[in-house]
Amino acid sequence: MEKIFLTTDDSIKIAADLYPVEKPIGWLILTHMMPATKESFNDFAMEAQKNGYESVAIDLRGHGESNSGPEGFFKFSNEEHQKSILDLKAAVDYLIKERNATPDKISFIGASIGANLSLQHIAENPEYKTAILLSPGLNYRGLKTEPLIKKLQPKQKILFVSAEDDGPNAEENRLLFEAVPDKINKQIKIYETGGHGTDILKNQPELKNLIFEFLK
Repeated sequence: MEKIFLTTDDSIKIAADLYPVEKPIGWLILTHMMPATKESFNDFAMEAQKNGYESVAIDLRGHGESNSGPEGFFKFSNEEHQKSILDLKAAVDYLIKERNATPDKISFIGASIGANLSLQHIAENPEYKTAILLSPGLNYRGLKTEPLIKKLQPKQKILFVSAEDDGPNAEENRLLFEAVPDKINKQIKIYETGGHGTDILKNQPELKNLIFEFLK
């Protein structure tokens, strides 16, 4: 793993961990939940390396080693949280400019608010094909997912993951799954237990294999 720093379009310094692969079959942008950090994806990113995927795990602004961290996000307005989409764009730009990635081979895996941001990116940029959403919500900090779902285009694909022991989140994911337009490759996996976001990766080890199969 290599630690790198990226600069967003609004001049925020973002910390990231790069998990390099010599000849990657694809690239992953990993976006954590609140109040976690990029390290919450460490085990998954190392497993992705073994499967041929190069990953960038970012600290969203206000988190970890990024500007305004640690815990600066506690003071953020909803509008400031929504600007975190620029953090994902900085990671995308880095992969394309520095790692020879192509949009069709970049996939997004996000947890909680990171899931909503991952969905936003592919919904607004249809050249990116795949998002895997761990515990997305209908509305995190003003990031509403139902309008984004309706923007998805044919040839894009999306995987929803949730757990029944995570309050209303499982039902929210069922609603989002049903709202996905026709002709979109969609899957949903709801576990009986697992918790929220990246906790599901820890509590349901087989989820990694499901993700890698979906990425193919």
